[in-house]
Amino acid sequence: MIERVIEFSARNRPFVFICVAVAVLAGWWSMGRIPLDVLPNLGDTQVILYSRWDRSPDIIEDQVTFPIVTAMLGTPRVKDVRGFSDFGYSYVYVIFEDNTDLYWARSRTLESLQKVSSRLPSEVKTEMGPDANGLGWVFQYALQDQTGKRDLAELRSLQDWYLRFQLETVPGVSEVASLGGFVRQYQVNVDPDRLQEYKLSIQKVIAAVRASNNDVGGRLVEMAGREYMVRGRGYVKTVEDLEKIVLTSSAGGVPVTIRDVGRVTLGPDLRRGVADWNGAGEAVSGIVVMRHGENALRVIERVKKKLHDLEPGLPAGVKVVPVYDRSELILASTHTLKKTLVEELIVVSLVILILLWHFPSAVIPIITITAGVVIAFLPMRMTGMTANVMSLGGIAIAVGAMVDAAIVVVEQTHKKLEGWQIRGRIEPVDRVIVSAIKEVGGPSFYALLILAVSFLPVLALGAEEGKLFRPLAYTKTLAMIVAAALAITLDPALRLLLTRVKPIRFRPLNALLVGSIHPEERHPISRFLMRWYQPVVTWALRRRWLVIAGAALLIVATIPVYFRIGSEFMPPLDEGALLFMPTTLPGISIAEARRVLQVQDRILKSFPEVKSVFGKAGRAETSTDPAPLSMIETVILLKPREEWRPVPSWYDGWPNWIKPLCRRISSDRLSPAELTRQMDQALRLPGVSNAWTMPVKNRIDMQSTGIRTALGLKIYGADVRQIERIGEQAESLLRQVPGTRSVFAEKTGMGYYLDVSFKREQLARYGLTVDDAEQVVTNAIGGENVSTVVAGRERYPVNVRYLSDFRSDPESLGRALV
Repeated sequence: MIERVIEFSARNRPFVFICVAVAVLAGWWSMGRIPLDVLPNLGDTQVILYSRWDRSPDIIEDQVTFPIVTAMLGTPRVKDVRGFSDFGYSYVYVIFEDNTDLYWARSRTLESLQKVSSRLPSEVKTEMGPDANGLGWVFQYALQDQTGKRDLAELRSLQDWYLRFQLETVPGVSEVASLGGFVRQYQVNVDPDRLQEYKLSIQKVIAAVRASNNDVGGRLVEMAGREYMVRGRGYVKTVEDLEKIVLTSSAGGVPVTIRDVGRVTLGPDLRRGVADWNGAGEAVSGIVVMRHGENALRVIERVKKKLHDLEPGLPAGVKVVPVYDRSELILASTHTLKKTLVEELIVVSLVILILLWHFPSAVIPIITITAGVVIAFLPMRMTGMTANVMSLGGIAIAVGAMVDAAIVVVEQTHKKLEGWQIRGRIEPVDRVIVSAIKEVGGPSFYALLILAVSFLPVLALGAEEGKLFRPLAYTKTLAMIVAAALAITLDPALRLLLTRVKPIRFRPLNALLVGSIHPEERHPISRFLMRWYQPVVTWALRRRWLVIAGAALLIVATIPVYFRIGSEFMPPLDEGALLFMPTTLPGISIAEARRVLQVQDRILKSFPEVKSVFGKAGRAETSTDPAPLSMIETVILLKPREEWRPVPSWYDGWPNWIKPLCRRISSDRLSPAELTRQMDQALRLPGVSNAWTMPVKNRIDMQSTGIRTALGLKIYGADVRQIERIGEQAESLLRQVPGTRSVFAEKTGMGYYLDVSFKREQLARYGLTVDDAEQVVTNAIGGENVSTVVAGRERYPVNVRYLSDFRSDPESLGRALV
């Protein structure tokens, strides 16, 4: 069968060339449209449920997180459910089994959520997160005002009401999360003494604000042959409108307004996240979250183009600065693999050219292997695979085996042609070439298939290991199958077309396609190698037991080295950026978190290897970021390695002529590990536990395990305090482990609380319920966003609570009016 295919390909060369050309064009088309990213998506199918309620973590845990988690446990194909509670927010991560369709999982989650929604407090707002995950953070930018005329509130409004909506229209973008700055808020700050004077309650003020901020319709009025739509315009537009809201009237009929009982100002809403740029001060940022399964590189390119198109619409002096761009890592990774493939092809061609002195024989493997690599992208595209380091690495591995098969065919053809020349060229040269290919074509074909099948056990891997290594096995297998097919079709056709043995008059156009067959005995390099090879082989065969014993001793000598090497699931990918993730104790205020963040960023920016620093404390406005204020994330973009500080080299005293070669095999620049160590030493701050990783690696770790670093310990149990005690004991023990840089035990139940306990007997004496008293805590002390000011396309909340002087200490809180 194989010989018939080879014979058919040799006789029908135009047909073979046309079929291969069509396949190459289809592979080239697929190559440009296949999704491109750094690594395969190692995360599970995940759906996020995100709830908001202005309550402490323990209340949210008991009344929101726990009911949702228990309701999700019965959802079909659910593998795991994780719940996380923070002040004002609840996150529930529903993890499904492998190969579960994301949108099927979202619909099942929504069904389960409907069952529990009625059991949640009425004020809780629960929504489903975007069809993305933390690994979808592909691009991040910051807004800079070069004029210094705009404050952080204006920049945040520009981000929230202009940039965010425009970028969410970009295909492939699931969400654009805002971070940093101040959200504008209309604040009604009430004086409780004035309320007592006018015999008013805080609830009366809230009700008046809600009732005085609305537009209504009065249907239609017909006049003079026209119909007029009747509108009641009651929206609050300015601070003065809020101040004029009437609360009651005095005995003499004089109206009492909000201006009489307090002050109305524009201020910032409650913040749970802060950002810093290069240690120079607070910044406003946007995070572009890519939709699940999209082409990361294409999405980033579209986002950049959209930002470029939006530049004319930005206020004068406002500039959008990228602070994290994954496309740089993607392009660098793919460039490295492309360079490796090109180098492999060049080396193969040079070896064939040098050892055979026949240029056409060196060209044929280049054409065959290149065609095989390009065609392999067609089944990759059809099966929905992505191009990443692992899948492209599988193609690079396959090239090595493809090269071996090509060299076998080349060598066999040359040996046959040498004998044909010695016999006087009796047979037609085409028949000699086809006969030579037939002899090794079948074995080469089956050898390539066997090598392809050898990776099939990798496809049986599951979980994260399978998601990481399956793309490599698939692409390597596909490339080998394509190579096996080309070895018995394209290779014979090309060899008959390009192989020439009769010398003709030299012409520049034909020089590249003409060569003579040189016997090995007359080749200087072959003669030199055979002169040394034969005595060595003869000596080894005569002393075979000595050779076997020496080989066994070498194997035994490697055993101690093997046990000292260590192991790693996946070697760390140099992302060209670092992620600094220090953790502070729970309960840190946002002002203190901002101060710590800026101090750290200034220190990091002082390193000459650092290009830029963007720090974040707390969370962005997205369900994919559950970070508390005690968690800091700083993205450190590094300069190219050639710009790093030099270090003493082991070859400094060597001759100058050999130093360039030494630089090629050994870097004389600061290593990433040493740079990280120096940064960690400089950032030893009291009360802060340091952790170092890289952006993409961190997102993978967080998504797969929920732990922020590569190595962590989870402790389960029903008693939170007991869990914390065990965690503290583990922390002290793990600090003694050699190689440990830092250990931090999360204080899951720790925080600072100011409890208001009610005297139920006194409440009953005054005819009050617990809810009446708790409304004072919620409204007067905490303050609620009771309404919304509509300013064109922008929306800003209205908050009502006591003046700060009446809620700043326990003594003032004790005098709150019930």
